Amino acid sequence: MTINRQFKILVIALSGIGDALMFSPALKLLKQKYPDADIHLLSMFKGVEEVYKRNADIGKIYFWDFLKSNLLSSLLFVLKLRHNNYDISINVYPANRWPYNLISFIIGAKKRLGHDYNHLNFRSLNFLNNIRIREDDLRHNVEENVRLTSLIGVGNPDKIPLLQIHLTEDDKIAAENWLVENNLSNSVLIGFHAGSALLKNHIKRRWDPEKFAKLGRELMEKYSAKVLLFGGPDEYELNDRINSMMDGKAHIVKVPNLMTSVALMKKCSVFIVNDSGLMHIAAGLQIPIVTIFAYTNPNYVYPWQTRYIMVRRSLECSPCFYYSAHPASCRWKEDQFRCITKIEVDEVLSAVEKLLSLTPKLCKTK
Repeated sequence: MTINRQFKILVIALSGIGDALMFSPALKLLKQKYPDADIHLLSMFKGVEEVYKRNADIGKIYFWDFLKSNLLSSLLFVLKLRHNNYDISINVYPANRWPYNLISFIIGAKKRLGHDYNHLNFRSLNFLNNIRIREDDLRHNVEENVRLTSLIGVGNPDKIPLLQIHLTEDDKIAAENWLVENNLSNSVLIGFHAGSALLKNHIKRRWDPEKFAKLGRELMEKYSAKVLLFGGPDEYELNDRINSMMDGKAHIVKVPNLMTSVALMKKCSVFIVNDSGLMHIAAGLQIPIVTIFAYTNPNYVYPWQTRYIMVRRSLECSPCFYYSAHPASCRWKEDQFRCITKIEVDEVLSAVEKLLSLTPKLCKTK
């Protein structure tokens, strides 16, 4: 296919940071295949916009908060995008919700790429995409996105790039300044993210804050480490609670923007995290990760191409959450979400110590 300057592709990335970031390897392959294409991105979360602003493969980003905007204003916004006359639109995997597919249809690209899903496919209006591939429950989200773009001749499923995280010099300088201000420049840093998304009842993915606090105290005692508590403004209260249980000895990362926080994450020797968007950012930074998993299918979202240990309970009922419009729920009336509640501190500590043992110069026990 001959591509000219007018050829336009729209990447529709309306889910959260983690899902959007897991499209970045496919984006890199897309730009390599069609270097002259004008590639735009549509997001509805500020974090997605901030991550992709630094990606040179994206020519323009459109942000619209569909969750908070009224129906008429959202429709008018989408109709304006229709005037761009996109040749191709790509619904980033997973996009198994009817509004995402309706938006793709209204924008009206000649070729609209999307998935056929194994769960509640028809009700999600996936048939509105005219080029589709069947979801594979055994594949990672990154692989699913590359499989999707392969429908237009892009990518080799056997050779997939890393997640793409780009930091500016300003991001790095801001992180260094924060470390200096907090007397942490020469410290061994361990990152925690105790939060998660809240949509679809995903607060149930979160490991107990008291266990995070106990783990932090153990790591400070055994390794003289400094614990950094990461998370957005809506998670500051959670981090304050954890820090109070650590006698105020942790450091809550409160910085003006996400990418300064990302630059600070890169300084950590290991990152301990629930199944969340920051887990995928950590993978993109190639940080060693201990991830604490609940009910999600680990085939979908394990940390991509970085050193990690996953701590999870292999129960007869798990994984029980698949991509559909339904929120997370537990089949058990008693002892609900035991897949996450039964994970103990010593299990996570053991995983952290295994990763730290691989970098002995960074962290020595007392």
